[in-house]
Amino acid sequence: MRRTNPAGMELIRTFEGCELVAYKDCVGTWTIGYGSTHCVFPGLVISRSDAAQRLMSDLIVAERAVEHSVSVPLSDNQFSSLVSFVFNLGGGALEKSTLLKKLNAGNYEEVPAELSKWCYAGGKIMEGLKKRRDAEGKLWATPC
Repeated sequence: MRRTNPAGMELIRTFEGCELVAYKDCVGTWTIGYGSTHCVFPGLVISRSDAAQRLMSDLIVAERAVEHSVSVPLSDNQFSSLVSFVFNLGGGALEKSTLLKKLNAGNYEEVPAELSKWCYAGGKIMEGLKKRRDAEGKLWATPC
């Protein structure tokens, strides 16, 4: 199985941050660690080690989703850019996206612009998501 490269890991860690106490994200989803939402409930507290384990488990899900959905060759940076996107939004977002349709048609150059469209949460443009999508687009376009 293909794995996220160090640049992609850094991007995800930077934008997710690491919270050891469960909190509600901007759309009201209980979250902990590096953006983990699986089995999170009010009052949950985890260690840094637990957060790292959750991150690795969540990454495997995102990596598999990218491998399953994308039918064209990707560089390590392109793969990791899409893993960050899926890590944040879920595999369903990629599967139903115009981004995936354009990419699988071979339109690699359109991916950064398509990424930038995904900056809404709860119907509002979120500055943090705009920055994340920009970072994902830059990683996408960076040769490796």
